[in-house]
Amino acid sequence: MRKLYHYWLCPFSRKIRIALAEKKLAFDAIVIKPWEIMPSFLALNPEGMPPVLTDDDGKNIANAYPIAEYLDEVYFEPSLLGQTSAQRAEVRRLSIWFDDKFNAEVTHNLVYEKVLRRKMGQGGPDSAAIRIGNTNIHDHLEYIAWLCDRRKWLAGEEFSLADISAAAHLSCLDYLNNVPWEKHQIAKTWYARVKSRPSFRSLLGDVVPGMPPAPHYANLDF
Repeated sequence: MRKLYHYWLCPFSRKIRIALAEKKLAFDAIVIKPWEIMPSFLALNPEGMPPVLTDDDGKNIANAYPIAEYLDEVYFEPSLLGQTSAQRAEVRRLSIWFDDKFNAEVTHNLVYEKVLRRKMGQGGPDSAAIRIGNTNIHDHLEYIAWLCDRRKWLAGEEFSLADISAAAHLSCLDYLNNVPWEKHQIAKTWYARVKSRPSFRSLLGDVVPGMPPAPHYANLDF
């Protein structure tokens, strides 16, 4: 059976969970806590971080970037990268935008500081980093709105890995009630469309032990 090693509030893990569900690929979800050293998991990924996919044939792929590419090459329907070279370039550009820029400017400053820093033995949250994350998120939500004004989905006419990447990050923040949706209605409407997809259902059912989600988190209409 295919296996995905993941952590609930890891956006990269969530990205692969959504991609697998979009492709209707069944898998066993195995929770990995990044602050716990597990030799068996280090053998799969020496970095010690999820996600890692073990496919049906026993092949192990670590890190969301190569996993996403692998899934679209091996299980190409439906394509999440696009049909043309231009489409694939734009999907990859936006996926990297959210996985690199958004992660550095927003996700890390909020999810890491509020949830992971203490668990990893690195002290309490950095209030300055949290303020930076809360400030930076507005520009990114405005960029999502700008894209939505011009396209059906973020990268074009088709739902793609760009939408999945953005929604994976925002879903972690939404779990923590850290997305100012009331100030960004266009982005909110786009996110509601994404989380209404069947591939999002398992994420909306997540409950991190000792940390319940925001009251609206699982509501499809907020």
